[in-house]
Amino acid sequence: MEFISLAVLGVLIVISPGADFVLVLKNSINHGRKAGIWTAIGVSLAICIHIAYSLLGISYLIAQNEVLFSLVRYAGSAYLIYLGLKGIFSSGAQITSVKADATDINTVQYLAQGFLCNLLNPKTMLFFLSIFSQVISPDAGDYHPAVIYGLYMVLLHGLWFCIVAMLFTSNALQARLLKMKQRLNQACGAGLLAFGALLAIKS
Repeated sequence: MEFISLAVLGVLIVISPGADFVLVLKNSINHGRKAGIWTAIGVSLAICIHIAYSLLGISYLIAQNEVLFSLVRYAGSAYLIYLGLKGIFSSGAQITSVKADATDINTVQYLAQGFLCNLLNPKTMLFFLSIFSQVISPDAGDYHPAVIYGLYMVLLHGLWFCIVAMLFTSNALQARLLKMKQRLNQACGAGLLAFGALLAIKS
């Protein structure tokens, strides 16, 4: 598979709505731009982990071991359900406008949320496993294309989700979001809950 095709595929994967997008959106509209950006950084750091164990072949072993794969799947499902329920039950707690440059946030909390949300997603693990099987040549043993593509995916995730965080905390959107913030929170919570439930029941 040519690198250009892989690059386009990477863009499509990153911008497609998923649990990471919903989480970045939820944290941005509730806690400000920095919270969203730190969540995005957490997602990018998790991509580094996926790349590392894909290169080492661990993801293949997990994918071939039903017990290990199930543990990863249920752990990811439980975490998404937890975030979803938390979002739904606290949807009306904060209905005031959030400053984009708010500094009084727990950066570790949002970093960890983004990191765990992506890391515990077995679909991401299988995506990188399938992609890296195309990038790495088994005969030549050349890992340079895989490393380059991995760095590309890390930067792509970070850039896209930072854009999402900045867009939804812009002054132009704040007034509109404020009017529908509670329902948007409920929708984000329901989205995370749905992602978690589907992950749990999907074989």
